[in-house]
Amino acid sequence: MIEIERKFLVKSQAFKALAFKKTQISQGYLNSDKARSVRIRLRGETGYITVKGASSKNGLSRFEWEKEISISEAKSLLKLCEPGMIDKIRYEVKSKSHIFEIDEFFADNEGLIVAEIELSSENESFEKPDWLGTEVTGNPKYYNSQLIKHPFKTWPL
Repeated sequence: MIEIERKFLVKSQAFKALAFKKTQISQGYLNSDKARSVRIRLRGETGYITVKGASSKNGLSRFEWEKEISISEAKSLLKLCEPGMIDKIRYEVKSKSHIFEIDEFFADNEGLIVAEIELSSENESFEKPDWLGTEVTGNPKYYNSQLIKHPFKTWPL
């Protein structure tokens, strides 16, 4: 239940032509504390509840527990969430033996595109596609739980 991932900004739209899957995601947070968050997500036609712990010092790993719930349960729980919602499309792109999940954000976070790659160890190597930009692993302002509080549109240019 430990998730190890690295996160990057995306510098071009080239990934869209490579995507093998595209899913609409809406999510809110019952708790968005940095030490622990509880997320409710609608991913396509499936609902989820996810609990995440605090990130390690280097930002690469943290506890994550997720359970599928019904759409009706997810919609009901979303009504109880803190103010702010995340609306995004997730693209999945295969790169050698890895899959990048690229989130294109909308609404208050429009213009932000972030790619994540899950790894089996913190030292695992992977190929970086040309469209991958600056690494932002461990930078809390790019956590979805923080984007509801401080949306991308409010960031200074």
